[in-house]
Amino acid sequence: MKTGGFYRTGAAMAAGALMMLLVTGVFCKSGVSGVFGNTNQSPLRGDKVTADTVKAQESFRKVFELNRDSVVYISTEQTVKRQRHPFFDDPFYRDFFPRELQQNRTQKVTGLGTGFIISEDGYICTNFHVVNGVDKVNVKVAEDVYQADIIGLDERTDLALLKIKPDGKLKPVYFGNSDTVSVGDWAIAIGNPYGLSSTFTVGVVSATGRRDLDLMGDSQSHIQTDASINPGNSGGPLLNIYGEVIGINHMIYSQSGGNVGLGFAIPVNTAKSVLEQLKQYKKIKRGYIGVKIAPMNEDAALRLGLQNADGAFVGQIVKDSPAESGGIVPGDVILSVNGRPVRNYGDLVSIVDESPVGETLKIEVWRKRARLNLYIKVAERP
Repeated sequence: MKTGGFYRTGAAMAAGALMMLLVTGVFCKSGVSGVFGNTNQSPLRGDKVTADTVKAQESFRKVFELNRDSVVYISTEQTVKRQRHPFFDDPFYRDFFPRELQQNRTQKVTGLGTGFIISEDGYICTNFHVVNGVDKVNVKVAEDVYQADIIGLDERTDLALLKIKPDGKLKPVYFGNSDTVSVGDWAIAIGNPYGLSSTFTVGVVSATGRRDLDLMGDSQSHIQTDASINPGNSGGPLLNIYGEVIGINHMIYSQSGGNVGLGFAIPVNTAKSVLEQLKQYKKIKRGYIGVKIAPMNEDAALRLGLQNADGAFVGQIVKDSPAESGGIVPGDVILSVNGRPVRNYGDLVSIVDESPVGETLKIEVWRKRARLNLYIKVAERP
């Protein structure tokens, strides 16, 4: 009999039952009870330091109970073409293979992942790579299974929005604020690694603002954590100690495919704007101003009269772009947008991407050793 990946033979089970009967008989005959272990309570139960740790343990239990019905199990099905074996085209070898095998060139491939409920009426967040290209998506909420529709996908952020039709109101997660996350904060992951549903792991935030990790030429920021994340956790929530979602578990760094303590999550503040657009437009309308940024080091910054290399150095302006219309010129250093500091190219991309099309941005630039405010109207990225 197979139970959860472990095997136990019928003979072994019978022998185990017989042994239990014999041991029970010995105990009953001798009148001995509780032979093994100290039956007294551990002295640590009254320890003050341990009591503080128990409070943290209680907090973890509460976080799990708060989110256990909001984290869902996602399974997918996809029909893929099999590579045709070269022997099938050889007249000599072809007769050795059944005709149905030669004709059937497709096969069903299944996948799994995690998601979480973001509305009472059945909207669910997960990763793009969990559901991209699949034919069918099933979502398991507690003991109920629903077929889901894919509302929208965004490859750049690796986010997807699903919708199911539940029998009643669902329990959405609580959103936190990823902008306030700091290194050392508790980080909690709930998901379905390797199909093991509702797995709860705990760690800390190892770093914030990690960029250029997904090799897509993007500068998206990530939260790094050592909370155990494995295949199947993708699309699940990364939570703070209050049980609020601070990120969407996205990928791991591993040479073996298993967890080595380097997991990465999409900040929830980024995800919120993406999910709202996916619901409204089925796609993402990203902001665009039309500047090309060039590298800037400390020496170049000093020559420009700046104290450090913080900022985005404008190398080129796209013709007929919002930047050109608003007065930005090559050589400007963008210092802030709407009061938010721009330390590098990645900050600028993130801020502009998240800005609604049509919004006017107040952009502070450094030009000729002086600060200058310009106003740029955001366009949609071509």
